[in-house]
Amino acid sequence: MKKIRAGVIGATGYAGLEIVRLLLTHPDVELAATSSVSFEGQRISEVYPQLTGILDDKLCGEAAVAEKSDVVFGSLPHGLSEPIARRCVDAGKLFIDMGADFRLKNEADYQNWYKGEYADKPLHEQAVYSIPELHRGLLKGAKLIANPGCYVTSVCLGLAPAMKAGAIDPETLVIDAKSGATGAGRGLALNTHYTECNEAFAPYKVACHRHTPEIEQVLGELSGAPVTVTFVPHLLPVNRGIVSTMYAKRMPGFDEKKIRSLYESFYQCEPFVRVLPEGSVANLKNVKFSNLCHISLHSDPRTGRLIVVSTLDNMVKGAAGQAIQNMNLALGLEETAGLAIVPPAF
Repeated sequence: MKKIRAGVIGATGYAGLEIVRLLLTHPDVELAATSSVSFEGQRISEVYPQLTGILDDKLCGEAAVAEKSDVVFGSLPHGLSEPIARRCVDAGKLFIDMGADFRLKNEADYQNWYKGEYADKPLHEQAVYSIPELHRGLLKGAKLIANPGCYVTSVCLGLAPAMKAGAIDPETLVIDAKSGATGAGRGLALNTHYTECNEAFAPYKVACHRHTPEIEQVLGELSGAPVTVTFVPHLLPVNRGIVSTMYAKRMPGFDEKKIRSLYESFYQCEPFVRVLPEGSVANLKNVKFSNLCHISLHSDPRTGRLIVVSTLDNMVKGAAGQAIQNMNLALGLEETAGLAIVPPAF
């Protein structure tokens, strides 16, 4: 079978580089072109020496990536993907947006949280938002895919079975999430400098993180009614990984045993989601560099609360790996192709 030609726009950012790393070992894909505004004309192996002798191609412009590729991954800040997506869709190519431009269905939410507007409204109507485990049925034949946010993936996979079954009271839901420093991207920022981040731990963007409306959008779809959440992210002094801990009151009739059965049934056929055995606690160490999401379930009998811990690698299942999983499903490839990565023990 002829290999699919894939291109990466924004290939020198952390998420873009992760897509490159994973695509280089994908059995059905060849990397056709990569671009970078900051390093155009340089070899990508000059920017990332670990690619020396593996990928020494020169970084080109965005138009060249779109021209040479069947599938284009856009790893760009919000506000930049619309014209590129339009060019790809009109040319019959698949565009997968790693940024936030197509994630929110309600333009008012985008205006409020991202301070932008939808210039090409018909294009937004074509976009398919996909956490594969929740939206797989929408992907076949898609030409524009909105890849979810990393926090959103961890939180929504952790809560999906409970929300869909009405097992928890959404009004009591509190989300406490922690991410490694790669979640902030490669750009320089004071709070991710080594001396600021090392030996430190603190929340940031308290109750105002831009993933909040996306979390509420997905959870609202699952529950069948609008959902409002308290979401507080924290910066961990580690390179990669997300741990999300969710707390909510159990609804009557949903004891610990029933909820565990609910989760195990919901995810029993999913290749990348693991519901851990009773007594285990999800740990980001056990999912690093993989496309896996580990979920552990806990109960507080004193308060009647369900506690769900969900962990994943923010650069893989939270970004590049999920984008490739979406590509595989949209193009009719094996869902796990290029993603059968065993997490290292240390």
